[in-house]
Amino acid sequence: MRAILFAGKDNINELLIYGSLSCIFWTLTLQTTIKYIIITLQVDNNGEGGIFALFALIRKKSGWAAILTMAGGAALLADGVITPSITVTSAIEGLRLFNTDIPVIPIVLIIFGALFFIQQFGTNFVGGSFGPIMVVWFSMLAIFGFSQFLNYPDIFRAVNPEYAVRFLREYPGGFILLGAVFLCTTGAEALYSDLGHCGRTNIRVSWIFVKITLLLN
Repeated sequence: MRAILFAGKDNINELLIYGSLSCIFWTLTLQTTIKYIIITLQVDNNGEGGIFALFALIRKKSGWAAILTMAGGAALLADGVITPSITVTSAIEGLRLFNTDIPVIPIVLIIFGALFFIQQFGTNFVGGSFGPIMVVWFSMLAIFGFSQFLNYPDIFRAVNPEYAVRFLREYPGGFILLGAVFLCTTGAEALYSDLGHCGRTNIRVSWIFVKITLLLN
């Protein structure tokens, strides 16, 4: 929403808010829930997921598989760079609501340095530590979101896809703003990549909780 409002700062109106939120809702529903959670998680290679597991399944069927895998691997690496940087930086920028003098970049670099240091202890350690932290984080998002939802329940109208269609048709540069809208699903391919670590059922059950908290927020 920060990226959308910044791009549309010259023309902030009801259509921008309801339309962009509607686009976000349906992007999370169609792209993440249906594409990844329902369809893509069905395609595993002995329980493993990810672009290279997918390549192992189709390499015998087509010679183009290697080229497609290289393109997919390149996109995955690029997304692996942008997703953490956007996530951590936007979180620290949010602290400027309380203190405008907070040095964002140094704090972000310290956080990444700590995360890279912790990674040497293995995925089990990282996962075991981050699991409870993520529950607290998403619960906080839901509580803050729900508290505002009580003040303005009309925002629920954004679920109507008509607002998304009107946003793309009528709002100036609405189609271009889809680039900002798709930030909401950045990193969703990790659901498939982590199939071997977490398991299909765990991912699907967790996503129900995560999606509800995100939409409330």
